[in-house]
Amino acid sequence: MTTSAAPAPAERLFVALDTPDADAAAGLAKSLKGVAGGVKLGNEFFTAHGPAGVARVAAEGLPVFLDLKFHDIPNTVAGAVKAALALKPFMLNVHASGGAAMMRSAAKATAELGNPRPLVIAVTVLTSLDDDDLRAVGVRPPMVDQAVRLAKLAQASDLDGVVCSAKEAMAIRGACGRAFRLVVPGIRPIWAAAEDQKRIVTPREAIALGADYLVVGRPITEARDPVAAARRIIAEIASPESPEP
Repeated sequence: MTTSAAPAPAERLFVALDTPDADAAAGLAKSLKGVAGGVKLGNEFFTAHGPAGVARVAAEGLPVFLDLKFHDIPNTVAGAVKAALALKPFMLNVHASGGAAMMRSAAKATAELGNPRPLVIAVTVLTSLDDDDLRAVGVRPPMVDQAVRLAKLAQASDLDGVVCSAKEAMAIRGACGRAFRLVVPGIRPIWAAAEDQKRIVTPREAIALGADYLVVGRPITEARDPVAAARRIIAEIASPESPEP
């Protein structure tokens, strides 16, 4: 598990390039180099363009968070992680609900690479879900209890951190400590619409609650000036009103 210091303000921002348009994704990555900390490529992009598309975006020079949320039997996830390592991502993820054996298999697959290696993190509960959604799939609320339970399981399984809502970040930080990385999506600056996220906070709030990395998509990618929007969010992250927890 990583024990490195907290990232600098600009390094905290990963821009979600959730698009099937490879030209647009590569162009945005190029424009954001030297501004944002990295880019996130998820299932929509990967399904459209595969490893070659990831390599094309990565060639623009920004670290890549490969957001494929592996969730399968341990051996299959280990194989998927090993295949993903060829793309040299900065960070990749699995679903914590896949269980301890599955997460350990992912951790072991990256450990075999030696250092440097990608961060391996686990998704706790998707930020599009709320307590009613948990009940519908047979999980007893409150949301924070489930998120903390899965985060502790991920930590015990030798993962580097989790993806979580900022609303659960403080509780997870208290349960798992400072070195455990928290990656927070569902970030919306006050000047952006919430859209399909239910558990959202501003960049300033997320940092104050304990986030290490923020994932921001449409407020940047759909802005008239994406670079200016990214700089505006980084300024919020760096604000003295957002102290380290």
